[in-house]
Amino acid sequence: MAEQTYSKGLEGVVAAESGICQIDGQGGRLYYRGYSVEDLAAHSDFEEVTYLLLYENLPTKDELAGFRKRMRAGRALPVPVQEMVRSFPVKGDIMELLQSSVSYLSGYVEHRIHHSDICNCRDTLHQIAQLASVTATAYRFRNGEDYVPPRDDLSHGANFLYMLKGREPSEEEGRMMDVLLLIQAEHGFNASTFTARVVASTKSTCYCSVSAAIGALYGALHGGANWRAMNMFDEIGSPGNAAQWLDKALAAKRKIMGMGHRVYKVQDPRSNIVEQFIRQILEKGGDDHYYRILKAVEEEFHTRIEEKGKPIYPNIDFFSGTLYTLLGVPRELYTPLFAVARAPGWLAHILEQRMDNRLYRPKSLYIGPQPREYVTVDKR
Repeated sequence: MAEQTYSKGLEGVVAAESGICQIDGQGGRLYYRGYSVEDLAAHSDFEEVTYLLLYENLPTKDELAGFRKRMRAGRALPVPVQEMVRSFPVKGDIMELLQSSVSYLSGYVEHRIHHSDICNCRDTLHQIAQLASVTATAYRFRNGEDYVPPRDDLSHGANFLYMLKGREPSEEEGRMMDVLLLIQAEHGFNASTFTARVVASTKSTCYCSVSAAIGALYGALHGGANWRAMNMFDEIGSPGNAAQWLDKALAAKRKIMGMGHRVYKVQDPRSNIVEQFIRQILEKGGDDHYYRILKAVEEEFHTRIEEKGKPIYPNIDFFSGTLYTLLGVPRELYTPLFAVARAPGWLAHILEQRMDNRLYRPKSLYIGPQPREYVTVDKR
């Protein structure tokens, strides 16, 4: 029998080739199609990065103008979709609503393609454009407020804040929200992206693939670390409590939310971008309550970990909740916004999977009983 390789959780296993995202975990670098996330955050926006992920290259001026027009035209929610959002059970999580809404939205696609290698998702862009609209609208409906129609003169991030709050954000707020989505748009073969590719490998529709990816993201071990970090900061209460709280948490072997990353062995490059935005807001008089706590936790954590010779650095989730809070985004929307941001990456992987498709069918290592005789019920 040929020797078989076993890696729990597929860790370290190369499952496919991809030209979408490169992560340098040792150097702390992240690239979309060869462009560093720092350059994209400084010079691009979410819509242009979406084009890059879907079409493999940055657009020309005319290509970008046409793409923006299509993407913004897809933001509005049809009335039946609004009613579906309004009638969704209040006890249901918004992530469950997002997963359901993707399937519901598929019925509104022109020339809907069933189980094919070819679809017109680059033209309709429903999965990307409307996830933000559903997220904002769901929150408003749950708080007794009306649907806010989207605007086509705002960036994707700025329009989300507008649809959420019913007022136009400042230029700075809109830019920060847009970049926050941009830097989370893609991150290699993480659990939700791999889920999307597995479903796509069966030749299912892109809507089914995205819906499945949202289901994976909803899991406690994937999405949600940023709001858990905020809950942790609430539990700590003040910067002066950080040392004592950490001592107790580490003694109890509690996970420090937002610290460490499965891939990055140094500082997560996205966290530097988010922290810079937080500082910009605080310089103009923003509430520094959470920032002072997180910096105290970061400093005390580093002191304790360095003593053990195992440096661990904060990731994007350690900082993003504080930025969301400063932008007025409620905590229950943090994970849905992860889905809003990651949708272009999911779709890019779905399209790439179809280019040279092979159905995913890994083996399992059997550890159950060896063959045994069946005993009839009267003799057991």
